Amino acid sequence: MPATIQGLYAREILDSRGIPTIECTLWLDNGAIVATSVPTGTSVGKYEAHELRDKDPEHMIGKGVLSAVEFLNTTIAQSLIGKDPTKQFEIDQLLVDMDGTSNKSKLGSNSILAVSQCVLKAGALSLNVPLYYYIQQKYQLVPELNMPSCIYTMVNGGEHGADNLDLQEFEIIPASHIDYETSLNMAVTLFHKIEEVLSIKGAIHSTGIVGGFTPNLYSNTDVFEILVETIKASPYTFAQDVFFGIDAAASELYKGGKYELKDRSEPYTAKEMIAYYKKLRDLYHVFYIEDPFQEDDEDSWKAITAELGETTKIVGDSFLVTNKEKTAAAIKNKTCNAVLVKPNQTGTISETIEVIRIAKEAQWQVIISHRSGETNDDFIADFAVGVGADYTKFGPPNRGERVAKYNRLLQIHQEIIHSQVGAAEQTTQETVHSDESHVTQQPIATTAPVNPPVVDETPDAAPPPPPPTEETTT
Repeated sequence: MPATIQGLYAREILDSRGIPTIECTLWLDNGAIVATSVPTGTSVGKYEAHELRDKDPEHMIGKGVLSAVEFLNTTIAQSLIGKDPTKQFEIDQLLVDMDGTSNKSKLGSNSILAVSQCVLKAGALSLNVPLYYYIQQKYQLVPELNMPSCIYTMVNGGEHGADNLDLQEFEIIPASHIDYETSLNMAVTLFHKIEEVLSIKGAIHSTGIVGGFTPNLYSNTDVFEILVETIKASPYTFAQDVFFGIDAAASELYKGGKYELKDRSEPYTAKEMIAYYKKLRDLYHVFYIEDPFQEDDEDSWKAITAELGETTKIVGDSFLVTNKEKTAAAIKNKTCNAVLVKPNQTGTISETIEVIRIAKEAQWQVIISHRSGETNDDFIADFAVGVGADYTKFGPPNRGERVAKYNRLLQIHQEIIHSQVGAAEQTTQETVHSDESHVTQQPIATTAPVNPPVVDETPDAAPPPPPPTEETTT
């Protein structure tokens, strides 16, 4: 018989900014236990699902989540007992119905996501398969397992910085043909090289809330000059091995109908901002622009996509808030061409999967992202691989809560390579013995079969466990 949920327990913990969030533990009737924790954001889109906070000034500066924890440990926990954890859609819909609001304001997206993530992990564990493989098989969003490319934040400004720079993130993006281990080596090398360059120039080289450097420079474009100089002092070639991206978080720049940047004394009109981004594209090969305009400035979103969309990823974060209606509308209206996915913006895994499915059907690129308030949970690394994300964005390679994701990707990368080698060896052995009347099938020694059996694509479809001759880990 399949394992069922026996109990659930939540507690208040701190995220990487020292602000409360929720950790949830779920155990099955076969004794297996999973735990997960949910991130929280600093630069929060006004259309995101609502986080539930206590607002008690005497506890955790009003940001406590004790009421959410109490509801999880009573009402929600009781409603899940005896349920099959592979029935993700059914359980997620139960949570949505229990909340009953359009923005998760009754239970809170933080409460709902904690349970939803736990259930997904429990489903994989109940079948004794890795989480990324379980996701890939369950939702069939990608035909085979591959590693996403990484977007590494190097410098922070805006809400993530120290009021020194306007743009929220300045990122390096290794060329797509570079494998993950080489990509991570590049990011680590350049991150430490940047510190050296800033020190030589006498610039501040402290880091912000997500770990990126927050130098005291005169303008946003000065950052790119620092980055180019850094790359020249490294073994890598600019615009060949590595490119640039930005998260403008433009809603934070929007004041009185215009956009204020330190690059000049007068604020920018929307048309001037497009020219500004085009200049960054031409001078510095910035081919990734996230949230270039305020959430409601749709005409400007459409204009920049028409102007730069052929050569540049125009990425909706606060503009789309991992919402399927907004994503579908953006596809129809051509207001951007890529989606940043943050599960806590919508609340459940099933709703997040639907956004990814809509984006992939439109041949958009999908970026799975962390939040500024992270935990050591490496869930989104497995999630990114399982859904076939084109990119991941986990921040700089220097903070424990970010590094946990990068280290998990390293493990997954090695497992996928191991599975491919095993499959090649098996194919070779079968070819060598193909003239014999009996071919001995050699099992692939891997946690993730390369050519796993196809499963039903219904929302609650669960993948079969791998052949019993294979060893699996969770």
